[in-house]
Amino acid sequence: MSPSRRPGLPALMLMSVFACGLAPLPVAAALPEFADIVASTSPSVVNISATARSRPAANASSEEMQELLRRFYGLDLQPQQPRQRQSFGSGFIISADGYVLTNNHVIDNTDKVMVRLSDRREVEAKVIGTDPRTDIALLKIPAGNLPAVKIGSPGALRVGDWVLAIGSPFGFDYSATSGIVSAKARALPNEAYVPFIQTDVAINPGNSGGPLFNAAGEVVGINSQIYSRSGGFMGVSFAIPIDVAMEVVEQLREHGKVRRGYLGVSIQEVTRELADAYGLERPAGALIAGIEPGSPAAEAGLRQGDVVTEFNGRALNLSAELPQSVGRAKVGESYRLTVVRERKPMTVMVKVAALPEAEETAAGTPAKGAGKKEAPDFSRLGLVVRDLLPSEKTALKVKAGTLVVRVSEGSAAEAGLAVGDVINRVGSTVINSTQDFAAVMSGQPAGKTLPISIVRRGSSQILALRMPQPEGEGG
Repeated sequence: MSPSRRPGLPALMLMSVFACGLAPLPVAAALPEFADIVASTSPSVVNISATARSRPAANASSEEMQELLRRFYGLDLQPQQPRQRQSFGSGFIISADGYVLTNNHVIDNTDKVMVRLSDRREVEAKVIGTDPRTDIALLKIPAGNLPAVKIGSPGALRVGDWVLAIGSPFGFDYSATSGIVSAKARALPNEAYVPFIQTDVAINPGNSGGPLFNAAGEVVGINSQIYSRSGGFMGVSFAIPIDVAMEVVEQLREHGKVRRGYLGVSIQEVTRELADAYGLERPAGALIAGIEPGSPAAEAGLRQGDVVTEFNGRALNLSAELPQSVGRAKVGESYRLTVVRERKPMTVMVKVAALPEAEETAAGTPAKGAGKKEAPDFSRLGLVVRDLLPSEKTALKVKAGTLVVRVSEGSAAEAGLAVGDVINRVGSTVINSTQDFAAVMSGQPAGKTLPISIVRRGSSQILALRMPQPEGEGG
């Protein structure tokens, strides 16, 4: 073969691949045309500025000082002028007749909301309604024939899909940033009703309320929060799924407020130890730690210790998925719950009620001083308990149980029991006294894991207590 006809390096590599009987590597998928998406969707994105006038609060000392200056020096001080507080954010048009979506925290506690469109028009918006629980605000501007976004399906997103955000970080209008979906259905503290979309899209102050687009140019979320230790973007941002937001929009347009589903249970995560205690194949579902009297859950016959594994046919992997599902359920309708009770699956129908207004209750604290003799030390567990005094029942808001007064090294400590806990149930057995606790614990085989229901600082929890091996035996 002459040098002029010698195959180049790529051809040699391809020949080697076929010679070895291997298929060529697939060509990398093309990236989305972000420029086309930005060009087609930017007219639907808006900048939002909200202002509030706050007058300095008067106090007795300042009023007395002004009176002294007036009487003895003839000085008449001018009253302090109201100060103006301003916040900025982003939003997007969801209908041609002027409805705009943004975050509630962008316009919360403000007097005037201005919306600036892509053609530089600036109009005052009317707040149709807000929902602080999902951080959604619905605005209406006096304009028509507006370019509205296309609504996409967050459920079709996959982890790793490309997404694009457009907003006004730090006041820089119509800034575009891109990234991928990092996780779905992410639960955040104090955000029980939103299964957030986590991304690595750069989101900064001013992006709040702006749209998150998929590769087809459809809105799949509302950029809402970032995780940051510096106040700026650190690679973790969260968006409210657009289907959740549109359900809120429907209620805000119809009623001006949002009604949410309510069961009346407190729940906790199913750990590996609790899964073993309840006979579950894997740690999944929502463990009912407490039930409010008279609630839909109580009327349906749900019990403390039930593990909810499905809601209306949808499997629950994490406990946070239960309040998200119930919150989005229609008030007044009945839903099917699959629960595991005493290691057996069963179906319970529950009629969802409207979430009542939140009520704050003070958590009781253990009263000091013991008026009764302590029960024998459960040395196998590293635990000392005693009966509750009447004053302690009142302070702790419990009717019965046995009070933990000492925890030493052992199974109790490993399970997470702490001084001040009230043990009120072991498995399905209600504990009314220390004698009840002693009776149910006696004869339990070594290695068995028991679900222990407790009340701690006013909240119900369930712990997994593993019975230890007898002294002198290996574990």
